Parts: sequence; structure tokens; C-alpha cells
Amino acid sequence: MNLTVRGINYVPSQETKDFIDKKLQKLSFADDYLHDLDIAIKRESKGIGFHIDAILHFRWKTEKIVSYDCYELYEGIELIADKIQAVAKKEKEKVMDK
Repeated sequence: MNLTVRGINYVPSQETKDFIDKKLQKLSFADDYLHDLDIAIKRESKGIGFHIDAILHFRWKTEKIVSYDCYELYEGIELIADKIQAVAKKEKEKVMDK
């Protein structure tokens, strides 16, 4: 799986990227069919907080997008990792049922 982490109005530190890598280790079950994972972290210009988007690119040309808004970045990363894992499991079940 190819992981891309980028920031919008924000530059992700190496510590943040390492934290994302650690949280995404739960996705090891999806290595066979999850081709790319693009994560965009946007610092909100109004108010405080972050908006995190993750785009999952599957081997069978399907894309799924999950998003999360949060005030605390690391809390948001944990929750988006859980959402990514749930979407990957659900997509795998749909394909395996066909």
C-alpha cells in the first residue's frame, strides 16, 4: 500500500507522519487489495481545528472517501484510522460476496 500524507494550510511533522503510520498498522489485512491511501490534513482557517480526508484506492478501481473534523489532531488521526479500517473491511466483504 502506498501512503501519501499531505497538509493544506499545515505542514505535517515527521512525528505526525510516524503517528499515522503507527495507527495504520491495523490495515495490514488490507495490503493485498488496498493499493493507495491518500490522507489530506487541512487546518481550518476559521476557528480552530482540522479537517482530515482519506481517499482509499482499491485494486479493483474503486475509491472510497472518509472524512473527519476535529479540534485535536492526534485524536482525529485515531478516529480516521478507525473509519478507514471499517471502510476497508466493508469494501472487502462486498467484493468477496460477489
